[in-house]
Formats: sequence, structure tokens, C-alpha cells
Amino acid sequence: MSDTPDLARIIARNTPQEGVFQTLVPGLSLIRADDPGMPMPTVYEPSLCIIAQGAKTVSLGAQTLHYDDAHCLVAGVDLALIGQVTAASPDHPYLCCKIDIDQTVLADLIAADGNALPPGNPPPLAVHPIGPELLDASTRLLRLLDRPHSIPVLAPLVQREILYHLLNGPQGAMLRHAASGDCHLGQVSRAIGWIRHHSHEQLRIRDVAGEARMSISSLHHHFKRITGLTPLQFQKQLRLQAARQMMIAEGINAGSAGFAVGYDSPSQFSREYRRLFGAPPRADISGLN
Repeated sequence: MSDTPDLARIIARNTPQEGVFQTLVPGLSLIRADDPGMPMPTVYEPSLCIIAQGAKTVSLGAQTLHYDDAHCLVAGVDLALIGQVTAASPDHPYLCCKIDIDQTVLADLIAADGNALPPGNPPPLAVHPIGPELLDASTRLLRLLDRPHSIPVLAPLVQREILYHLLNGPQGAMLRHAASGDCHLGQVSRAIGWIRHHSHEQLRIRDVAGEARMSISSLHHHFKRITGLTPLQFQKQLRLQAARQMMIAEGINAGSAGFAVGYDSPSQFSREYRRLFGAPPRADISGLN
């Protein structure tokens, strides 16, 4: 694609080292990795991910998707995934932009469109070739980083255009189902939102099912089918990811981080942390520094 090298230059210019960088554009983050990585658990919010350079795999349960600078990844709901950068080097780093999907704008576009909900049960995660219109709009959004005074006015317009292209592309059915309250993907999306909002609290599956407007048995079945996890497993991943981020960003100890995300038992926190990340909290964080 003709705009991919330009996208790579913009991301490289705004990522001076490895890591995830939030930008002045709300909902836009940039990612850089200088070497291939190990498989790493992570939580994806509804978003569009475009690789400008390098390659990555993401796994949801038994499903593994590969994408590179010719493809984009779209997550329609919050998902706990295993991600791995597979192509990167110091001279040719992995460069990616992540554009969050604004649910309010998405709902507004769907309402304006007025089309009936497409049939079927689309998956919550998909990789497709990135079309020229979507790539062009995404590149124009990143170019605003060089004109910060224009961001408040122009960024919302370009982000709306990006969502329009997604809705009218191969990802459209997934996004429409995720935004609908009348299909399983939309119902599970509501359940996920409830769990995220109450992640620090004891999980009461009856409350989650009520929010999703599903029976408890239906919630368990479709939640596991869509996310690859039970609601309780999903909550655990949210808690552990949040605790890990606290330890990395704020330098707090494992006991404090575990307590902050809802664990009463330090030993349980350490045990579940090791099961997810492959090492106890202190060793894991030390290996990242």
C-alpha cells in the first residue's frame, strides 16, 4: 500500500523507544517493538490495529490470526488475547497504531445507516486486507500529530470517517452485531462492559446475566464461545492485567497491586499471576525492567 511507508515514518518519529505510547489524539496509541517477543496475555478493547511495519499473531482460544502491513485487525468487543510480535528488528522495528472504537459514534453511524442487522454469528475478532480508503483515513489521523492545534477539530471527523469505512467493509457485520442488543455478540458485549466496570468486586453471575438480558446458562455458553473464557476467567485476566500495569507504571509491590484490583489473598494473587504470565510478580516485573 502506498501510504504504509508514510504511516511507518510517522509512528517511528513518535515512538523513540520500545513500548506503548498514548498520543494527543484521544483513542490513538502507538506501539513499537525492536525484537520479536514471547507470547503475552493482553486485553484488547474494541479497536482497529494497523501494522505499518513488522508482523504479529494474536490468539483467541484455539483461533490464531496473523497480520502484517497489508492487513488490519479489528476487535469488536473486549477480549483477552495472547499476542506475539513475530517480525521486528532494531533496524526494522515493529510499528503499529491502535485506534479505539468510539461506541457512541459507532451507534450513531449505524442508526443513520438504517440497514437491518446482518444474519449469522460473526466472530468478535477478525483480520482483513486493509483497503486504500481505510489506510488513507488512518494515515491522515496520524499526520495530525504534527499539527496538534488541529487535533480537537479534525481528529473526531477523521475518526468518524474511519468507523464509516469499517462499517462498510468486511468488518461491518461484526461491529453491527457487537453494537446490537438483539444478538449474542451484543449481549456478551454488554456482559463484558459490566464485568469491566465491576472488575474489583466479587463476580455475581446473576447480575452479569441480568445486564446481558440472558439466562445464566445462555450467558455461560455464549460468553465462552465468543471470548474463549468463562466470565470468572475473564474477570481474573482483567484484574491481573491491571495489577501488572500498576506494578510497571507505578512501581508498587505485588501485595498492594493485588489488593488494589480486588484480591484479598496475596498467595492467591501470586499463584494466579504466575499461571497467566509464567512467572511470579516480582520475577516477571524484574525481567521487564
